Amino acid sequence: MFQLGSALLDGCVLAVLSRGDAYGYALTQNIKKVVSVSESTLYPILRRLQKDGFLATYDEPFNGRNRRYYQITATGRDRLETTRTAWATFKENIDSIFGGETDG
Repeated sequence: MFQLGSALLDGCVLAVLSRGDAYGYALTQNIKKVVSVSESTLYPILRRLQKDGFLATYDEPFNGRNRRYYQITATGRDRLETTRTAWATFKENIDSIFGGETDG
């Protein structure tokens, strides 16, 4: 129903990874539980977050292949806190509109 902007989607990715490292497919499935997002949308976001220093990657063998895991960095945790603060303010403002408060 609502489209997520890139900053909010970045925050969702960082929030999921703040709970533990994940490989791309598992991360996508986790985010899909609450937001409609495709893998083709998510992978460019992961690459950008890595390029910007918010994520690190490492590979682990799985069934004869390597699986790439994503891990939030300290800089990524700082960005997540900034996003959480901005989201709280935004949510509060929207809730005040939806809450039916009126002026006079």
